[in-house]
Amino acid sequence: MSNEILGKVQILYEDADCAVLDKPAGLMVHSDAKNDGPFLTDWIVERFPEAKGVGESITTKDGEEMSRDGIVHRLDRETSGAIIIAKTQAGFASLKKQFQDRSVKKKYLAFVWGELKEEFGTINKPIARSGSDFRKWSAGRGRRGEEREAETYWTRIWTGQAQLEKFTLIEAEPKTGRTHQIRVHFVAIQHPVVSDSLYAGSKPRALGFERLALHSRTIAFVTMAGAHIQISAPLPEDFRTACHSLGIDLPEDGNRTD
Repeated sequence: MSNEILGKVQILYEDADCAVLDKPAGLMVHSDAKNDGPFLTDWIVERFPEAKGVGESITTKDGEEMSRDGIVHRLDRETSGAIIIAKTQAGFASLKKQFQDRSVKKKYLAFVWGELKEEFGTINKPIARSGSDFRKWSAGRGRRGEEREAETYWTRIWTGQAQLEKFTLIEAEPKTGRTHQIRVHFVAIQHPVVSDSLYAGSKPRALGFERLALHSRTIAFVTMAGAHIQISAPLPEDFRTACHSLGIDLPEDGNRTD
């Protein structure tokens, strides 16, 4: 594979049934029948041929069936960091059940606009389709269709001023796994994620981020062998640069096996 972005994918953890990858920002996880790619699934099939056909396919609006080789959950295209994939169907079934049971723990880092005064909090707002833009989801007024429960825990890491504006660095832990959940929840409380062109399009890019300032920091799950593990993705360059310029000392989370 000659595409430069695929060369940035890194393996953070691997066993016989699954792997945790460090997905670079800008890489789509799987095809949506609209974009030409490349996709993370391209990398998965080349690196782990046994993962081809593993998982569940999806059917497009046009009736086309698309394979999602090894994909158990998604990250948005502009989100970087840890994502777990299945190499075998047994591994997929085990991980799918853990996601359904909400026993997989995922933590994200995000820079958001404004100052969050509390040290921690919970956003418990149902999410549905936006009534104004088919690309969006909403946890506020104007949402339409089926509402799905959504809950996000957050902890404030840093808050301060830069570029004559106030910003906050938060760690977010979504209890549920709705599409765009962190982005939707924080825009609903008037603290959109920095450089979110979809949900904060009226605001300029900031803090040096040319993409959504959201990073999948850690993921914790149980392996087929019964080990409880936590895997961390290193901070990407834009997060490291922003933290350095703001004087934020953010230690790297280590991997853990229990």
